[in-house]
Amino acid sequence: MKILVTGGNGFIGSVVVRMLRARGLAVRCLVRRTSRLDRIAHLGCELVVGDLLDFASLASAVKGCNLVIHLAGIAKWNLIHSPLMFDVVAGGTLNVLKTATDARIERMVYVSSTIALAGTRQPALRNENSRSPLRLERYAYARAKHQAEEYCTTYGDRMSVTVVNPGEVYGPNDIELVTAGNLIDFANANPVAVCNGGTSIVYVDDVAAGIIAALERGRNGQRYILAGENVTIRRLAELTNELLSLTKTYVTLPTPVVRAAAWLGRMFHVPLPFNPNVIPYATLYWFTDNSKAVRELGVRFRNAESTLLPTLEWCRSTGRVPAGRRRAA
Repeated sequence: MKILVTGGNGFIGSVVVRMLRARGLAVRCLVRRTSRLDRIAHLGCELVVGDLLDFASLASAVKGCNLVIHLAGIAKWNLIHSPLMFDVVAGGTLNVLKTATDARIERMVYVSSTIALAGTRQPALRNENSRSPLRLERYAYARAKHQAEEYCTTYGDRMSVTVVNPGEVYGPNDIELVTAGNLIDFANANPVAVCNGGTSIVYVDDVAAGIIAALERGRNGQRYILAGENVTIRRLAELTNELLSLTKTYVTLPTPVVRAAAWLGRMFHVPLPFNPNVIPYATLYWFTDNSKAVRELGVRFRNAESTLLPTLEWCRSTGRVPAGRRRAA
């Protein structure tokens, strides 16, 4: 049994690879020539150089494998408007599906996102049957993820394809600061400016366990939400500083003001105390119901405090947040 993992060197992917190797499974990772490998270099997995847009390299990578976990894509906020977003996330997924069926792969798990099914102006729980309420042409990442899932659906009669939808993933070793950057901003600002909005946060190990459970027990053509506690942006900021034993003042900015500032900052390169690319997403609610994954996959998700604490310990140990007073886990 050999498992191909695309994006296995990434934040989530490296934990998936670690868990698979801990079970004694053979893992092949598709990586790019420029990929950082420090998170998986010690795990003893096979490395194959390739690219989602290079069909020949994908065909080579999948050869001899039995199962595929597809995580690779574009996830950095600064690349959210990249002209390659749709081609890499959606087109790359289609290429993986094509090569996997050609190689007679038995089963594939596609790692999507709750961004493909949530995003409401007021708090509302979304589940696996929810259709995205967004005008997708305005949200490049959501559009690309949604289309990638559509491609997965069309291949369900050729092999078993299961989709998982992680929430906002936190944990140590987020070296790109995709989500840890939020906590760092909250910890280093005073007053702390927050917006109206909310998200489902989840610990990286819980997501990785859910992905593997979906590979083992997920049903063909089904989605599974891998997300933990639903929290508002303000509560996320408050909890961050509580866990760091920091006392702060919080200011909730009106959504129109935040969005206008983000637009001006992005269009005219005006320096802002936040990443303007995040704002269209942060000012919505991404609240989800994880009960299907708990029921069918047998996975469990820790609460917000247990999700953030090890993330903040890593941020503190690397000098990214104030030392504060340590709290016991």
